Amino acid sequence: MDWSDPDGAHFGLQLARRKATDPGARVGSMVFGPGGPGDSGVNRIVKEANMGRFSDDLRSRFDIVSFDPRGVGLSNPILCSQELLDRRPSPVMKSQAEFDATAKYNRELRADCRKNTENGLFDHVDTLSMVQDLDAIRAALGERSLTFHGSSYGTLLGEQYAEEYPKRVRALVLEAVVDHSLGTRKFLSTQSATLQDSFDEFVAWCDRTESCAVHGSDVRALWADLLKRAERGELSDDGRTLTPFELNVEVMKRLYDPEWRGLGTFLRGPAESDPEATQAAGTAGDSPAPALGENAFEIFCQDWSLPVSGYQEYARELRRISRIAPDMKYPRSLMSVSACLGAPEPDNPQHRLKVRDSRTVLLTNSIHDPASGYNWATNVAKQLGSNAVLHTYEGWGHGTYSSSPCTQEATDAYLISLKVPRRGASCPAVEPVG
Repeated sequence: MDWSDPDGAHFGLQLARRKATDPGARVGSMVFGPGGPGDSGVNRIVKEANMGRFSDDLRSRFDIVSFDPRGVGLSNPILCSQELLDRRPSPVMKSQAEFDATAKYNRELRADCRKNTENGLFDHVDTLSMVQDLDAIRAALGERSLTFHGSSYGTLLGEQYAEEYPKRVRALVLEAVVDHSLGTRKFLSTQSATLQDSFDEFVAWCDRTESCAVHGSDVRALWADLLKRAERGELSDDGRTLTPFELNVEVMKRLYDPEWRGLGTFLRGPAESDPEATQAAGTAGDSPAPALGENAFEIFCQDWSLPVSGYQEYARELRRISRIAPDMKYPRSLMSVSACLGAPEPDNPQHRLKVRDSRTVLLTNSIHDPASGYNWATNVAKQLGSNAVLHTYEGWGHGTYSSSPCTQEATDAYLISLKVPRRGASCPAVEPVG
């Protein structure tokens, strides 16, 4: 549980493995670092449908291993009262009273989760602790050095592993890179800018593509009208009233792959909210709610210090975001800040990476990523210096490996044969069909 006290409490870390399909050509084990925070690496491996994430070449040459990170899924999850989780306040706070109520709620939730999480693990779910878990996995697999592919939030685990154990790196891929060096203002501004950029790319696609469901419309005006309706509580989706923040999140999710056709249909589809229908949809045929639910936000709060002094500062940040991202002015990153209000100083606070004498790390990022912006990847590449190469996908979406044959081939060649792309190398965009 606490690597500074190895004789203290322990917990079970759940692993899953698929062995190489060509044992004679096997290179070794490759560990996949799941994103989130809160994604299950075990599900990635156990469910055959999810194995499409890895090419046939990669599956033939490596035992592919992943895990549920500490505090997630089958690895001693952070558990909290579901009723309390369901009462999480909106991150779009409109007064000092709402700001204070959010901080009070966060204190209540942390106390509840600490009480309900087994083995005292609640206070030990930071990524730096996971670095030690990852090295224990490497040793248990019998690997002298680590082959690792981290995606999204899993890139932070890879970054910090290289920082802690540079001599134990064989190959390390960071796909959709997280920049763990940013304070509150830069975190919010970079997240807002990259989300706005992805929305701009969708608008441009819709303007030039007749099959877009809202082609020929003023997409930005249509979106502005939807936001205003959500602000008035007049918008619903599948019987559920959508807040402006939830509406933004629905759009962001469709920018991940990206699913541009689906986003066009969604923008045409949200209906007027009917309170009676919404209530009925929320109660008809419901199963009893579980008593406990997972709370992966705590992992984030133990990795990041994003302080806001009070409502006035928060309101200034909201105004600044609306200038940076006039369409996407309620980004999901607001929840990252509001969910951690009042949290104690983390054990793993932000800092610039200091990696010395590691084998070359491969960073790979889309130029138009709605979550892990290209601005994050270039900044991390600067921090890593000669220890890293940034390979660019000139297209869209959160992640690169499945975006085009070119990006997949470059990543596989690095993982299998340690072939590092030349500096400045890139793959052309492949326009999404979905």
